[in-house]
Amino acid sequence: MVNAATLWKWGCFSTKFSQTKPHVEDEKPSDLPLNLEAGRNTDDDTKIAKFHKDFNLIVEPLSSTDLISSNSDGSKIRIAYKGGPGANSEAAAVKAYPNCETVPWEDFESVFKAVELWLVDKAVVPIENSVSGSVHRNYDLFLGHRLHIVGEVQLIVNHCLLGLPGVRKEELKCVLSHPLVIDQCKIMLNRLDVVKVTTEDTAGAAKIVASNGIRYIGAIASLRQAEIYGLNILSKKIQNDSDNITRFLIVAREPIILGTNKPHKTSIVFTLEEGPGVLFRALSVFSLSDINLSKVTYREPANRPLKIVDDSIKGRTKYFNYFVYIDIEVSMAEPRAQNALRHLQEFCCFLRVLGCYPVDAFQ
Repeated sequence: MVNAATLWKWGCFSTKFSQTKPHVEDEKPSDLPLNLEAGRNTDDDTKIAKFHKDFNLIVEPLSSTDLISSNSDGSKIRIAYKGGPGANSEAAAVKAYPNCETVPWEDFESVFKAVELWLVDKAVVPIENSVSGSVHRNYDLFLGHRLHIVGEVQLIVNHCLLGLPGVRKEELKCVLSHPLVIDQCKIMLNRLDVVKVTTEDTAGAAKIVASNGIRYIGAIASLRQAEIYGLNILSKKIQNDSDNITRFLIVAREPIILGTNKPHKTSIVFTLEEGPGVLFRALSVFSLSDINLSKVTYREPANRPLKIVDDSIKGRTKYFNYFVYIDIEVSMAEPRAQNALRHLQEFCCFLRVLGCYPVDAFQ
């Protein structure tokens, strides 16, 4: 049976381009060739060689050690995102700011810090997917950073099956991608009867396929990543659910000027005093003010006690059993929203407005 160590032994994944060994999602018989050259597409050696020559031109994601400097020349707005070039987060940034300069980072913590330290102007982070649900890590990061939500972007997800030039999808025996992406495309992958291997992100999967040049390995990534890494698109829109949408939040150091001339949404987080029916009474303040709730997320913090950054800048550490994140369909500029939050505060031992921002006109 195939496991991660066996795939590594086969040389399917180059240590030069992958910092951590990929994880095998499921197991298949060990019928893949042991000789790397046996899987290489010799007809396309010229194309692969050209790719390697241009490989260093691809922007690499920055890590937390790069937070000490900035290359901005002030000519355009700089947007941070997690992942590599061509990631859905970058596409969301470009949708919101077509002329922006996108800056990739290795993890969400670095993305938030980059905004906080003035290395970029704003950041785009995923917060929920219509299939996979909420991105809980980013909810937690809002509590530890003094940033504000200033916008949202809804993006249709188009997962594509990618391979080397000249390869047909029926030839694939192993497919790489982010674990959530693999889960969202399982119907197609099960039909192909391939080994499913998880990577840090879709860009990493595309990079592994392109850099190793092995015919039987494919990746699930975006149309843009196919172009960046010189891969062929074997199939488009392979996700299980055609209505696969990811919602992203735009975060900045300062809140935006509020308005009431177009639909707005307000995101808040709070925790309540203990007692029977307290959550019901807390949420009822919005019904009494004729305010609709578009999302309610109950979150137990992974690390307790949890450090909460407040107006004192230093932050405070306190034990909380849970947090409730809600999105309300109203602008904080409206009196009914202000009255509802004043009433809500009577039940809360912690309350923060994360941001008020225009609703994305989904297209």
